[in-house]
Amino acid sequence: MPFLSINFPSWLKPEIIPGLPLRWYGLMYIFAFATAFLLYRKQVKERNFPMTSDNLTSLFFWGILGLLLGARLFSTLIYDSTGIYAREPWLIFWPFRNGQFTGLQGMSYHGGAFGGLLAVIIYAKAKKVSFREIGDMFAAAIPLGFTFGRLGNFINGELYGRVTTVPWGMIFPASGDGLPRHPSQLYQALFEGIVLWLLIWFFRNRKPFKGFLVGLYFLGYGFIRFIIEYFREPDVDLGFRIVIGNNPILSFTTGQILCLWMIAFGIVWLLIASRLPDRKPIRIYADEHTRLHINKEDAAKERNKRRKMRKKLK
Repeated sequence: MPFLSINFPSWLKPEIIPGLPLRWYGLMYIFAFATAFLLYRKQVKERNFPMTSDNLTSLFFWGILGLLLGARLFSTLIYDSTGIYAREPWLIFWPFRNGQFTGLQGMSYHGGAFGGLLAVIIYAKAKKVSFREIGDMFAAAIPLGFTFGRLGNFINGELYGRVTTVPWGMIFPASGDGLPRHPSQLYQALFEGIVLWLLIWFFRNRKPFKGFLVGLYFLGYGFIRFIIEYFREPDVDLGFRIVIGNNPILSFTTGQILCLWMIAFGIVWLLIASRLPDRKPIRIYADEHTRLHINKEDAAKERNKRRKMRKKLK
């Protein structure tokens, strides 16, 4: 008896316009970055956070650069099994193959997450701003944008799921076997993108301490992705990295191993951030006039303390 299934839409093609080097996947990245930028700017405005438009643009530039570098490096150094990038490392960022433009095919989300995190930490250190504050706003802005990236994977017909008998199983031409599979890209777009974003967005003005959303993001994404990996087809050239017995639940992919590191990082960060000084969150920052007024009051109090000290010394 044949399985119920859905054929992959034949009208979906990787190229936006056939014959031109414009792909939906690249456009989805633009949508993702634009969505994250708009959500970040919304938080800056609603909290009256002291950040200018130039600073916001600069922050996103370095954050996106770190994300792309990390995503590409992880993809070529961890997921590549051919060894070509180790032998010819200049190909890591070379978007041409056999004289044709192919773009940078292959990005690792885990590499992008840690690359972006490192870039934001360096930016915060250089600009002398609170990493916990700007990191929390990033955590509340990124997941919804991530949804577009997985839609790009779906349009490419790549990163499909394991064989299934569920009625919504889909036959992906790239699999080559004609069997219905989980549309795992859509699972990831829904749960790692929309659901995770709604959770973090709910806590953005309810967080118990600064840095909470950063930990919640790494912990939440790691957990959700770990579960969805059970529905996703392992990389053909890598397969399962850890196999314990014949139990499929105890067979772990590269993505699941990296997710465990994300979960561990999220837990450790939450424990650290909850004990750091100046951890109380600021819901809404004072405007410039109020800040100047507060600074004048603080200066007056400091002068009074010095006067009292001089009197005691006399």
